[in-house]
Amino acid sequence: MIVILNYNSAMNNVTQILSKIGSGDPNVSEELLPLVYAELRKLASLRMKQESSEQTLQPTALVHEAYLRLVDVDVQQSWETRGHFFAAAAEAMRRILVENARRKSN
Repeated sequence: MIVILNYNSAMNNVTQILSKIGSGDPNVSEELLPLVYAELRKLASLRMKQESSEQTLQPTALVHEAYLRLVDVDVQQSWETRGHFFAAAAEAMRRILVENARRKSN
């Protein structure tokens, strides 16, 4: 039960931080990563399982690259929900993998 309460509390914090980022507060993005890292790592692992064995990018690197794209302070970001944020993260990971594969094929 305690784990569930801590998870719910963390997800509420994620929602608040995403709202602040959407409002243009760039200082809170550093608070977001520790709260979403485990979920992003799961997404990255799932994405990597779908890739060919020639893909050399590691899940950790994929998480970090996607996160940097998501919290880019030069681009105004706004996520309606946590789900929207994680969907954007999954899409960013997909794009990174495609870009990486294209670079290797040239």
